[in-house]
Amino acid sequence: MKKATLQLETLVCPSCMLKIENGVKSLQGVDKESLKVLFNSSKVRVNFDEEKVTIQDIQNAIEKLGYKVLKTQVKEL
Repeated sequence: MKKATLQLETLVCPSCMLKIENGVKSLQGVDKESLKVLFNSSKVRVNFDEEKVTIQDIQNAIEKLGYKVLKTQVKEL
């Protein structure tokens, strides 16, 4: 498992947070319990199984929803 923190462009409303949360949760290999979308800091924190989903897959899912990923940090758990 790996832990990722993704810095997004500023989120403008709470519904943006829910949209991102639902989009990332739909990916196989994402630990749904660990997923946190932080509205005030425009960050996404999530644990994921790299054998099932890559950080690029997660970034693509977020960007497909219309949000720009500015920076990503990944750590081993």
